[in-house]
This record gives sequence, structure tokens and C-alpha cells, in this order.
Amino acid sequence: MTRIAVAGASGLIGSALVRSLTADGHDVLRLVRRAPRAADEIRWDPRGGQVDAAGLDGCEAIVNLAGAGVGDHRWTAAYKREIHDSRVLGTTVLAEAAASLDTPPRVFLNGSAIGYYGDTGARAVDESAPAGEGFLPSLCVEWEAATAPAHQAGIRTVLARTGLVVARGGGAWAKLFPLFKAGLGGRMGDGSQYWSYIALHDHVAALRHLLDADALSGPVNLTAPHPATNREVATAMGRVLHRPALLPVPAPVLRVVLGEMAGDVLGSTRAVPSRLLESGFDFAFPGLEEAIGAA
Repeated sequence: MTRIAVAGASGLIGSALVRSLTADGHDVLRLVRRAPRAADEIRWDPRGGQVDAAGLDGCEAIVNLAGAGVGDHRWTAAYKREIHDSRVLGTTVLAEAAASLDTPPRVFLNGSAIGYYGDTGARAVDESAPAGEGFLPSLCVEWEAATAPAHQAGIRTVLARTGLVVARGGGAWAKLFPLFKAGLGGRMGDGSQYWSYIALHDHVAALRHLLDADALSGPVNLTAPHPATNREVATAMGRVLHRPALLPVPAPVLRVVLGEMAGDVLGSTRAVPSRLLESGFDFAFPGLEEAIGAA
């Protein structure tokens, strides 16, 4: 049995990962921002730079998936600061705590995002590509750099650059399901922008793979092998849900509704999972309609 600490355990991906690990008999500890109410909880305060390091003793892995939802609110200056601080400050405190342990974990698995690459248009990018420009790329650069204390302590440090997770229970994709079920779905803008997606099942399986793949460290794209255009996404959603996808959302409307965030919705990131595939990972739902059907 392996002892694993998970930050962000109440989120879409974190809760699915905890269920998967627990079902396989692992001892999972959840980091919480309140007073612990159970033996499997560890108190931490990412903004205050504090974590119960003693509670991390004996953990073979620390997984950090914590962070304010990028698509949960309009990007005001205050919410952009919340997005930033919830990731960078939390990662810093956990990486420093991991490095301070007498017996450090063998792996520090930290969340990141394909937002690192910015708008790549139709150009496919893998983990060797440089960071793009804008709020999300800059955030991802800082977020990943915050893991430095763990890396410098000799802990295998993995950066899981997540794509759009196809799930009904949360995340940006969950907002699409009711629209398409109501027959109101359609392409966004001209529909040519690439969406690098991954089924929730495959995302959790990939995280499990990264925990066990001792040869992997650094950035790893967690996306399906073949990104789809937004037009293809709209068609596939309509087909799987048996609803027409006839109503495009014009770009100017998106900019009015979403503000600055519209740039990332209308933008295109064609990220491919080169390192994941090279390491022998097998996708259960690699195709777009398969991923939607499994959500």
C-alpha cells in the first residue's frame, strides 16, 4: 500500500483520482484548508504559506491539483490574481514542504496546463515547445517554476500539462452538455481553433501512470493524441447527444460575454502528448466521440 497526499482532492480531477487510488488500496491523505475532521486529512494554508509537514511524513507521492477554476468567473483583475495565487503560492508551499522532509517523497506530481503554449494556431506542439504569450502562458511558467524546491531536493518532479477534460461533472466542458442537449450548441467563432481534449477516465489513468513511471519527469502533456477543431467538437457533441449543432456563437458575442477569457476560447492550442505516448501509455478513449460518450 502506498501513502499519497493529494491537494485539490475535492475538484473534478482530484476527486476522481482519490476514488481511483482508494479503490486500489492506496492510503490517500487529502489536504484541506480547515481544521481536519478525519484521520485522512492534513491542514494547509496555501496563502499563508503553511502546511502540516509532519502529516506528509511517510508519503511516497505528493499530488498538487489545487487551484481556482480558470473558467468559473469572468477574468476581473481580482479573479486573475486569485487564479495566479491559488496555483503559485500553493505549489510553492507544498514543494518546500516536500523538500524539507527527512524522507522526501519519491515523486512530486504538480498540475499545469496546455495554456503554457498560448495560441499555436494549426501548429502542433509537444513538450519541447516554448511558452507562449499572455496571461495563461505567464501563469503556467510561474506555476511550474514554483516546483523548483522539490526538484532541487532530488525529488522526481512531474508537470502535468492538462488539456480540456471531457466530463459532465465539472470543468469547462461540463458547461457544453446542457447547451447541446437543449439544441443550442454550435461552433464558437469560425470553429477552426483546436481544442486539445482528454477524457476524464484517461486523465486519471495518465496521472496514475505518471506516479509510477520512474523515468518521467518535467512537463508531460495530458491530452488525447489527436486534437480536434471546435467545429469538429460541435459536430461530435451534436451527434453523441442526438441534437443538431446549428447555432454558431459569433466571436464578438463571446468577447462581450466572456471578456478577456474569450481570447482563450477563440484561441487555438494544438497540443499533442508525445512524452506520454513514448512512455507506453494507452488511451482508453482516444477519439473525440469516444471521450464524449464516456463523460
